[in-house]
Order: sequence, then structure tokens, then C-alpha cells
Amino acid sequence: MTIDRKMLCSALALALLSGCTPNDTGIGDAARANYAAQIVEPEPQYAEAMTASGDQAMAAQERYRKGAVKQPVAEKTTSGISSSGGSSSGGN
Repeated sequence: MTIDRKMLCSALALALLSGCTPNDTGIGDAARANYAAQIVEPEPQYAEAMTASGDQAMAAQERYRKGAVKQPVAEKTTSGISSSGGSSSGGN
């Protein structure tokens, strides 16, 4: 009879301890994901080796000194049609 009593006590203890863990162990994952998305990669991997050219740097400095800096090329970052999204209908 003592074995049954010990088993009953351990089963009860396990049942009570299981209530101490949260149901969703992923609580806070969204905040961590948002935080990670805003951090710059500390060791980025590039497809090609990063090289520097002294001739290009000298030419750029010379253009800067003479005031003949190359204008950057305008890049279009979005495409599509934008609309106001709202409409008024006087159906009162």
C-alpha cells in the first residue's frame, strides 16, 4: 500500500509542477524577431571579394577638388499605382 501512496504523491507533484510552465514557450519571439531585423549584419558575406582601387580613389578626389563630382543615378525603389483607398458614397 505504501507504493501506491508514493506513486499518488509523485503524480500529484508532477501535475502541480506542470502548472508552473507557460503554455506558450514562444512568448516574446515576435519582439526578438523585430529586434534582430533592425540590426546590421556584423559580418556580412559578399559574393565577390571587396577590392579597392587607388586610381579610382585618386580620380574621385580630383573630381571633388575641381567641383566636378558625378551625380548619383536616381533609382526608382517602388513601382505600381498608388490610390487614396477611401471613397465617399452618399448613401444615407
